Amino acid sequence: MSFRNVGIIGAGSWGTALAAVLDANRLPVLIWGHDADHIAKVTAARENAAYLPGYRLPDSFRFTTELDDLATCDLVLLVTPSKAVREVSARLSTTTLSRDAVLLSCTKGVERGSGLRMSEIITECFPHNPVAVLSGPSHAEEVVQKMPTAIVLGCAREEVRTRLQQTFATSFFRPYTSEDVAGIELGGALKNIFALAAGVSDGLGLGDNSKAALITRALAELIRVGVALGGKRETFQGLSGLGDLMVTCFSRHSRNRAVGERLGKGERLADIIASMNMVAEGVPTTYSAHECARRLGLETPIIEQMRALLDGTLTPREVAVNLITRETKAE
Repeated sequence: MSFRNVGIIGAGSWGTALAAVLDANRLPVLIWGHDADHIAKVTAARENAAYLPGYRLPDSFRFTTELDDLATCDLVLLVTPSKAVREVSARLSTTTLSRDAVLLSCTKGVERGSGLRMSEIITECFPHNPVAVLSGPSHAEEVVQKMPTAIVLGCAREEVRTRLQQTFATSFFRPYTSEDVAGIELGGALKNIFALAAGVSDGLGLGDNSKAALITRALAELIRVGVALGGKRETFQGLSGLGDLMVTCFSRHSRNRAVGERLGKGERLADIIASMNMVAEGVPTTYSAHECARRLGLETPIIEQMRALLDGTLTPREVAVNLITRETKAE
């Protein structure tokens, strides 16, 4: 049942953390990165200092900048920013990767314009391969320290779900399974929007009452949008819904919450993005989700207000006032 060769596309913090989980089960891992200088530094120092400083990389980790080197892998994890998934998938499809290889999307986002989930993009490029997804409340900084973490794996094929579950299960990493691929992906993507909003609340210094109310209504909005886009309601009450929403709205490790906090304190979005070496997926996902919601005629007050904030047409304080003074209604 175990995989023989595992490839990870993405040499950032999450790709490195997932490699650490697989290494705990003594699986050989080959990590691909697009930046040759970064890969050279990581290989020489045995530390991914740009993304996970202080964590020594196991000697078993191997690195490459050539996608062709992943052609012999029977499991490939895609752990790139959402905006790169289509390009990287298309490039990988030109290799001699086997039709039996499992492709596991570990990216949380929705493509702008098409509204496609990451697994749908991958399936377009690999129509014959099994495609699965991984999501849940899991910050890389805690995974590499082997802090107890639970995630959810999704795939339409039960045998693939079971195989992946056995592959990722360790003494500190607990994978659950589900056939609701859409729900898992949408929960993981949409929660980043609401983490931005939670950060804005922190930046404004609005307190615990405000943040609790915001996150509660965010969950309602997440479920409304997620169900309309094909996910199951019960999925959003699990790890890749409520669980992921909580951790990313509260954690000091959350990039999206941090971006929101800086916005709440008055910084410009362009300046915040320029200062980061990692991607806050909540920013592009806000636009993607807003497009999907408008197409479906959904009521999404938080998403709408966050888009206006990102566009610079509303201030953080105006967003807060607009949300709290909306027309009253039954819960």
